Amino acid sequence: MPAPGSSGLVETTSGALQGSPEGNAIVFRGVPYAQPPVGELRWRAPEPTRWDGVRVADSFGPACLQPVNEDGSPNFGGYAGPVSEDCLTLNIWAPQGATDAPVMVWLFGGGGVVGAGSLPTYHGDAFARDGVMLVSINYRLGGLGGWAHPALTAEKSGGPNANYALMDAIAALRWVKDNAARFGGDPDNITLFGESAGATMTANLVTSPLAEGLFEKAIFQSTGSLPTPGTPLAKAEARGEASAKALGLPDATAQQLRALPAERLLSDRAAAFGLRTIIDGVVKPASIMETFEAGQEQDVLLMLGTNSDEGRLVGTQRVADLAEDGAPVFQYFFDYVPETLRERDPNGAPHAGELPFVFDTLGTYQLLPQGPTGEDQGVASLVHSCWVAFAKADTDAATLDCGGDFTWPARSEANDHAVAWLSGEPRVAPAGTLRSPPNGAEPGRTWRDED
Repeated sequence: MPAPGSSGLVETTSGALQGSPEGNAIVFRGVPYAQPPVGELRWRAPEPTRWDGVRVADSFGPACLQPVNEDGSPNFGGYAGPVSEDCLTLNIWAPQGATDAPVMVWLFGGGGVVGAGSLPTYHGDAFARDGVMLVSINYRLGGLGGWAHPALTAEKSGGPNANYALMDAIAALRWVKDNAARFGGDPDNITLFGESAGATMTANLVTSPLAEGLFEKAIFQSTGSLPTPGTPLAKAEARGEASAKALGLPDATAQQLRALPAERLLSDRAAAFGLRTIIDGVVKPASIMETFEAGQEQDVLLMLGTNSDEGRLVGTQRVADLAEDGAPVFQYFFDYVPETLRERDPNGAPHAGELPFVFDTLGTYQLLPQGPTGEDQGVASLVHSCWVAFAKADTDAATLDCGGDFTWPARSEANDHAVAWLSGEPRVAPAGTLRSPPNGAEPGRTWRDED
């Protein structure tokens, strides 16, 4: 089979794929990584998929079922478009002609309720330009992604149970690991990264025995859930029973639950929102923080950080401290607001504000219809280069070369647990200069010493 750089045709473990040459990349959109989780496969671990002939991968698949706006405007996760239970697809931006390119697998945010891997902000053109293979995935959302009921538990002797979104990500990682080399990627250099709910998923996978060996590096961007206890399976089951009762099924069987139209299921608020971390004993034996405290997380190269106006620092600092005795840990503090948004965001970078900088996609950013300024683009180039450097780094790297004379050291006692302060004037600062809001300050802010 010719290399994807010459024809865009790739023979995968699931079947043949035809991609599209676009700039520096061969792009494959809407690639199924598992069978549709519908009918008897609803609330089950994803099953491998296979197709005959050549699948033309030229369009994104529908997002997983979520609330969308009737007027066609983006919902609060930034998504507008078709939704479906049949949604387990991924998208690949493979550098043309690459061999052993680092691979990054992206988990989007959106509270575990909304979002999609296909949003323009997450496109991988810049990563492919810089020699990195970018993969974005869709995963089940709300009560289809995290939900439990005694009838479902009873049919899965010994599990896994309840954490279907995490199982989706595990299935996607296995597919990527099995097929990365066919796209010019390195299956032994995979970085899993996510933001907000996607970062919570990433942290859950770093602390899940089922994901061991599927990635070598991980990035947590702005998760506030690191110190949050997981939900015990029995409590999640009780919540599921209450939802089923509210839907007219007080003594529901698994068959009856799977026969519910998805839209009706999600009409119940508890089922619509689901649960992101259920302690089922198999996918999740313990919570994120408990696992780090016990030193039982996967010892992978780690990057984690927060933005300057979102108040998510405490858990990030705690995990960074706990992880520092293993593989190197790189911590960042993103503190830049585009010039035209500074009146709107006077206190610093809001939640999700780093995303178009990480992906170097400011040109498609909805909040900047007039486009970025030179300073905005300079910061995007720097931040994106740091993420690229992390993807390319050895797993024992002590520093990252972000270009532009900016070198980012891993945290250590010798450098006061250094943090990369990513702003218009980037610098390295001790972790102790970051702190939570002082008494009387606006809730939800992360403050700096000079405040």
